[in-house]
Amino acid sequence: MNTTVRWLRISYWVGAVADAGAAAVMLSQAIFGHPSPLTRYTPEVPYRYAMGLGGSLMLGWTILLLWADRRPVDRRGVLLITNVVILGLVASDIAAVLAGFVPFTSMAPLLAFQVILIVLFGGSYAIARHYVSRGGA
Repeated sequence: MNTTVRWLRISYWVGAVADAGAAAVMLSQAIFGHPSPLTRYTPEVPYRYAMGLGGSLMLGWTILLLWADRRPVDRRGVLLITNVVILGLVASDIAAVLAGFVPFTSMAPLLAFQVILIVLFGGSYAIARHYVSRGGA
């Protein structure tokens, strides 16, 4: 396996594992009413509904990333779309901190992880784009 494919596959699998974990947390809040690990907030019906919607989307995104892994170079654009989604999550996370819903100290590790994902996915995409432009695929 060449370096380009290796970086793409690492990106897809890291993203899929992260999304599957997020889906599990979100769906456990939606279905069982488990408190949020970040806020300890015990969810009421509107929050549970929102977590159900978000958790379902996270599960779908997990599958999308695993699908992209089947043809890593051809489907590299999934990483750019994923970065757009992550930027939206970052904006939501910052809004939650600014609104006082989540303390920054609780959100900081998640924000740091999201920045790492953006760099990983962007870098992998750039490597693949260079590889393709040089006739590699």
